[in-house]
Amino acid sequence: MIASSRYATYFHVHLVSDSTGETLNAMARAVCARFENVLPIEHYYALVRSPRQLERALADIEDAPGVVMHTIVDDTLRTALEEGCRRLDMPCIAALDPLVSALSRYLGAALTRRVGAQHALDTDYFNRMDALNYAIGHDDGQGGAELDQADVVLVGVSRTSKTPTCIYLAHRGIRAANFPLVPGRPVPEALTRLSSALVVGLTISPDRLI
Repeated sequence: MIASSRYATYFHVHLVSDSTGETLNAMARAVCARFENVLPIEHYYALVRSPRQLERALADIEDAPGVVMHTIVDDTLRTALEEGCRRLDMPCIAALDPLVSALSRYLGAALTRRVGAQHALDTDYFNRMDALNYAIGHDDGQGGAELDQADVVLVGVSRTSKTPTCIYLAHRGIRAANFPLVPGRPVPEALTRLSSALVVGLTISPDRLI
């Protein structure tokens, strides 16, 4: 029994945001840190502002059952996400709702429906947004023509967390792209022509992959 307590419990947590996702990311990490030997496998869905984007997120959520946390403002998208999670029998947590409701009652003030209202429009903010747009546009081998603009390029087989890592880096203003490594398929020629980007290979153990 003593030896078994050393093993960590892994679980999937899906973070769905209609903005950069920084607030949700910080909240999820703060909560998970309260539990010993519990390690979240984080999946990021930033800038989710259309039904099509939400459908893609729900498809990924279905593939990796776990906990869904969100900061979606739009009522239609919120309802679609909650109904999708209900259909998949997964908990769906509106992370900011308890705080917003309490402050609304205390202040007697109306809520803003503006997405990303907490972000100041400074240079760092625009850099992060640009990095996020770049990461989304260069996910899974897309956007090869602009690959030389990347700060970091991640390569690895499927399920080595290339996309979540790119989104994480983008939150810090780092332009990151990723390429999948597929058995029997040669490495893309665009990778061999890079001169300034840092190319990083991601690996995963067979046990973790299973």
